[in-house]
Amino acid sequence: MRRRTLLKAVASLPLAAPAIAQPTPVLRFIPQANLTSLDPIWTTATVTSNHAYYVYDTLYAVDGQLRPRPQMAEGHEVADEGRTWRFRLREGVRFHDGAPVRSADCAASLQRWSARDQFGQLLARVVDRYETPDDRTLVIRLTRPFPLLLDAIAKPDSNVAWIMPERIARTDSNKSITEVMGSGPYRFLADEYVSGSRVAYAKFDAYVPRSEPPEWGSGGKVAHYTRVEWSILPDPATAAAALRAGEMDWWEQPLPDLLPQLVRAGTQTQIDQPAGRLAFMRVNHLHPPFNDEKVRRAVLMAVDQESYMRASVGDDRTLWNPCRSLYPCDTTYARDYGAELMRGDVAAAKRLLGESGYAGQPAVVINPTDFPSIGPLGQVTAQTLRDIGMNVDLQESDWGTVVQRRTSREPVDKGGWSVFHSFGSAPSYYIPATSSLIRSQGAGAWFGWPNDPAIEAMMQDWLAAPDAAAQAKIADAIGVKALEYVTTVPLGQFFIRTAFRKSITGVLQGIAPYPWNVRPA
Repeated sequence: MRRRTLLKAVASLPLAAPAIAQPTPVLRFIPQANLTSLDPIWTTATVTSNHAYYVYDTLYAVDGQLRPRPQMAEGHEVADEGRTWRFRLREGVRFHDGAPVRSADCAASLQRWSARDQFGQLLARVVDRYETPDDRTLVIRLTRPFPLLLDAIAKPDSNVAWIMPERIARTDSNKSITEVMGSGPYRFLADEYVSGSRVAYAKFDAYVPRSEPPEWGSGGKVAHYTRVEWSILPDPATAAAALRAGEMDWWEQPLPDLLPQLVRAGTQTQIDQPAGRLAFMRVNHLHPPFNDEKVRRAVLMAVDQESYMRASVGDDRTLWNPCRSLYPCDTTYARDYGAELMRGDVAAAKRLLGESGYAGQPAVVINPTDFPSIGPLGQVTAQTLRDIGMNVDLQESDWGTVVQRRTSREPVDKGGWSVFHSFGSAPSYYIPATSSLIRSQGAGAWFGWPNDPAIEAMMQDWLAAPDAAAQAKIADAIGVKALEYVTTVPLGQFFIRTAFRKSITGVLQGIAPYPWNVRPA
């Protein structure tokens, strides 16, 4: 549904909200998209990560300042000049089937995670072995010091180092798990799961929260609802009507244009992630036309971030900013790397494309129709590529299909792809080691598989840098190189206001729509 048609449809709905019913033990939630994959290690889809925050827990987690805090672990000790890390698990931590969480479960989970995650792969290179001297003690022995070990296993957002039972964690990391078994504050109800319709969770009564106040993924995760039910409502008009009528309690990502109507109907809103999110275009480096750096540079030159942000986020400039950097703006390493490379100059982009020798190969843009924050990005790209003279094939489907198809390394005539779009929370990309947008290790890279050994060599230099000043200098060189090589095309930084009825309180800010701390008002 186009934005103007949508606004007319919503405007015709009654503004008056019905009387608020008595608090219910069920929290009714509208997620950002359909939950198609249940494995938060196999996929980086944000909706799967959000699901994982209900079900799983981690040894460590970061707070709002991105500082690692103990979570399932009581704490740790470091010995042998930084080459031995010893962790002790909290007493009473159990999986949802009642089995205690053991150090062997943690070791297997970290091994599977580190095979997929960008930061985890760097850690895996220096792990000599995992030891489990008893069920509550995990020892990680390294071949050389890795001072950022806690930052790696506590990282937020996608590909988090979730702890699963050993029997599940032994699953090949290139295959998706089929059983959901965690130790988090909510249990996944597999028999009620209907992809495209609903997801349900039940409070895990045996969960023992930490005593500290909750902050992002750290601290005490107290579940105040006996059930949480997700309803998949991809049409924004339907979602808005359900929230206003009291049929739903919380809408994760409403369209910005609908917020005034929701507020007038008595809905509360707040910025969900204060650091914002980066929107981006990801191109396939394996096949024509984007295996040619000159073609990628032409596309980079044509991109006008304002067009993307207005199409996706709307005209409210308090909710978005241009950010021509692969480091989020207002973070340590960010600066305007794209002043010359990203001028939004279609004429210059046409010249660059002509100089590249582009021969009219199709550029297949895979794009979701059921994800209002992403779908417009693909539509703007399709038109931009046409404007500079490319042969564009815009193939639209649901987001779940995009998530599945982007894993294909085949050429476009065999079901592959050329371009997709997504976004991620700014803290995921603030340093080189965590950023899938910058890393360029070929087959081991994120979807799109850029392969620039120079970037990876600088990554090792960054890890080994003796001080913050040296790290900053190397990070700057990486930022320049990554944008010149066009590992990813940044499309702007934006902020989302989540919306919830006044019948609930305790909605936390952070990486995800956390289900803990939320309670009836």
